[in-house]
Amino acid sequence: MALSGIKAVKVVTSELAIDTHGLRKTYRTLRGKRVVAVQGLDLQVPIGGVHGFLGPNGSGKTTSIRMLLGLIRADAGTMSVFGRPVPEQLPEVVARVGAIVESPKFFPAFSGRRNLELLADAIGTPRRRVDEVLEETALRDRGKDRFKTYSLGMKQRLAIAATLLKEPDLLIFDEPTNGLDPAGIREIRETMRGLGDQGKTVLVSSHILAEVEQVADTVSIIGHGRLLASGTVAEVIGSTAALTVRVGVADLAGATRVLTEGGLTVRADGQHLLVEGAAEPAEVTKRLAEQGLFVSELVPVRADLESVFLELTAGEGLGGDR
Repeated sequence: MALSGIKAVKVVTSELAIDTHGLRKTYRTLRGKRVVAVQGLDLQVPIGGVHGFLGPNGSGKTTSIRMLLGLIRADAGTMSVFGRPVPEQLPEVVARVGAIVESPKFFPAFSGRRNLELLADAIGTPRRRVDEVLEETALRDRGKDRFKTYSLGMKQRLAIAATLLKEPDLLIFDEPTNGLDPAGIREIRETMRGLGDQGKTVLVSSHILAEVEQVADTVSIIGHGRLLASGTVAEVIGSTAALTVRVGVADLAGATRVLTEGGLTVRADGQHLLVEGAAEPAEVTKRLAEQGLFVSELVPVRADLESVFLELTAGEGLGGDR
């Protein structure tokens, strides 16, 4: 599906959970070669709801998150969380942030509840919060079961429960559905959506576009460490995609010739054609009918986040994430 005139859509809001400008990070390989992981990244995440942070593996998502959390130092640029410059004022705002960047460590032989109780004691959170976060992550009925008996999806939800103990306003999840089966993915998606509906800000990095499209309110797409597009899901999808029509016709070769000569773009799709460039679907029918070619099927193809993502990140590479 062709996309035209794609530009970053500026998020217009006076309050931002995350705001970065000109963020840059480079690494030096063992051979001394300098690799740019993040280059000039301007990222804006509005307060409240779910924000998808999207990009191919190796596009700089994890590096950006690590810089925001003060785990690594940026080479250049500025960052702020809830208006506080970080990492300078990270101690003042860290209590409002919960994050899962790597697989959290729990005691396998202890129950989910006991693991959370130990963590609550360690960070000075009242134990009553344990019941609350188990409820919020739909783990109350399995709280007494040992962690080692949990499915991958349940383990990930327990990790989310752990981040909720201190009642953060911003939650950052780095590829939270990696390795999960469809049921586990659905559970995590519902948990994130529920948190966003409660007014919390959820930043989720991912390359699973179908899942993000179902849960996100706003998105930012990056490639090679730079911003490619951002805005609401509807803005990113709706303002950029050209009309594509799926056409069923008996004479595929003849229809391709007629439509191509008429200035339209035609691609084979099995026993159908995908046609781009028409002002409306009826134009395709008219052109074919004038040449004695009659359409058996004519279906506009809706643009989705995946088609935008693939077009924007074409050639960005699929290496290991940084």
